[in-house]
Amino acid sequence: MLSDQKLPGYRFPLAVIGYAVWLYHRFTLSYRDVEELLLERGICVTRESIRAWCIKFSDLYAQGLRHWEPRRGSRWYLDEMHVDIGGIKHWLWRAVDEHGAVLDVFLQEHRDTQAATSFFHRLLGEYDVPQVIHTDKLWSYGAAIRELPVLHPVEHVQVISTARCNNLVEQSHRPTRRQERQQWGFRSRQRAQGFLELHARITNLHHPARSTIPARHRRHHQQAAFTM
Repeated sequence: MLSDQKLPGYRFPLAVIGYAVWLYHRFTLSYRDVEELLLERGICVTRESIRAWCIKFSDLYAQGLRHWEPRRGSRWYLDEMHVDIGGIKHWLWRAVDEHGAVLDVFLQEHRDTQAATSFFHRLLGEYDVPQVIHTDKLWSYGAAIRELPVLHPVEHVQVISTARCNNLVEQSHRPTRRQERQQWGFRSRQRAQGFLELHARITNLHHPARSTIPARHRRHHQQAAFTM
C-alpha cells in the first residue's frame, strides 16, 4: 500500500509527503498552515520539513501528473504576465487550451522573439501542432511563429487584451497572483518555476470541479483527482 511505502532517509511515508505537497499547491496556504492541518490529523512535522518536501518532490510530481494528463485541445491561448523574483522582473509565459487546461508555464527574463520562440519549442515538444493560436498583439508572437516553419500553416489570431478577448488565459493567471501574494513574492527563479509547474498540473486535475455540473459528477471527478 502507498500509505506504508517509505523512501530511505524519510521518517514519513509517501502518502503523508504527497498529501502535504498537494495541500500546499492546491490551496492558498503557507507552510505553517499545512503544518497545522497535518498536526490536527495527528501528524507532527515541522514547516521546514514541509518546505523541503515541496522543493524535493515538486518536479517529480509535476512530471508524473503531466504524463497522466489526457490529450489536450487543438486551440492554444497564450499570454504573459510579469513576476518579480528576488527584485528582478521576469515574465511568466502561459498557454492554455480551449477548455482552460494549462498546457505549460515558463519563466523567462525577457519578453522578446527569442523568449516566445523558446516557449513554442517547449510546447511543441509536448503537444501536437495546434490548429489555431490566440495571442495578444505582442509582436514577438508573430515573429516567433514566422521563425518556426512547423507553425506556418497554423491560424494566428491576435486579440485585444483590454477587450477581454483573451480572457480564458488571463483568468488562468489569477491563481498565480494569489500564491504570489501568499508567499510575499518569489525569491528563486528555479523554485518559482517548479512551484508554478506543479501548481498548474494540480489545478488541471481539479479544474472541471468548478463548473456547473451535477454534484454526483463533480464528486466523481474529485475522487478521481484525489486518487491521481
